[in-house]
Amino acid sequence: MNTNWLNSPYWFELAVIFGITAVGGILLGHFEEGRPKWQRVTKVLACGAIAVLISATAGRGWFFALVGTVSVASVVIHAWWLPRKGINGWTAEPRDRCYALRGWKMK
Repeated sequence: MNTNWLNSPYWFELAVIFGITAVGGILLGHFEEGRPKWQRVTKVLACGAIAVLISATAGRGWFFALVGTVSVASVVIHAWWLPRKGINGWTAEPRDRCYALRGWKMK
C-alpha cells in the first residue's frame, strides 16, 4: 500500500482550516441557521481547497496571512459592524434583524 499521501505537507493546512471551522460552527453556527446544509458543506470544502492552493503556490506564510486576515475580518464584523446594524455579534439577536440582513425569511 502506498502511503506517500499521508506525508503530504498540506494536511496541516487542512487541519487548521477544519479546526477553525469546527470551533466557529460550535460558537457562531447560529448565524448560519437559514443557510442550506449543502452550502455549508461546500463552503468548508472550498475553504480547504483555497487554503491548500495558497500554501502550494505561494507558501505557508501566505496561508497564515490568509488565516490572520480572515480572523481579523471576522472580529471586525462580529464586534463592530453587526452591532452597528443593531445585531448582537455573539448571539445573532434580534433574529428578525439578523435574518433581514441576510435576506432570509423568518420561519
